[in-house]
Amino acid sequence: MKFVAIVTRTLKAGKTYDDYRQAWFHSRGFGVPTAMYTVINAFNPREIISIGVIDCTLSELTAGMEIEVEDRLGKPMDDVIETTIVRTFGLVAAVDDFSAAGELAYVPPSVDGVPQSFDEIAGMLETVASELRAASARRDVLKASLSPKG
Repeated sequence: MKFVAIVTRTLKAGKTYDDYRQAWFHSRGFGVPTAMYTVINAFNPREIISIGVIDCTLSELTAGMEIEVEDRLGKPMDDVIETTIVRTFGLVAAVDDFSAAGELAYVPPSVDGVPQSFDEIAGMLETVASELRAASARRDVLKASLSPKG
């Protein structure tokens, strides 16, 4: 399966993309094929959008989330970004190549040459969402346990 994570963060006033990149850059890999795209919003250069495309099983994804959580908590970005973070996760339903010039013929959805069924994807979405919720809850518990007690 191919999963996509889209995380949108906003730089604090006076912070730069370089400040963000230094704080954000991961010190450990996920152990599965992962392409990370970093986008700076053309209409709001303080908005940084990270798009991760991860090619793995669901169990590998959740294990990778544990690695990411530990890495993130070890390198907090609180001094660089605003507190509001928008996270979007999903499954890739189709990969289409629109490179050719001119007319294109319709093709059924597929990912890496494997035909995709929306019914199968729809059934898998709740499983993925449930696993992501559980991993997020574990992240929140871990983050709370590492936070200085006031």
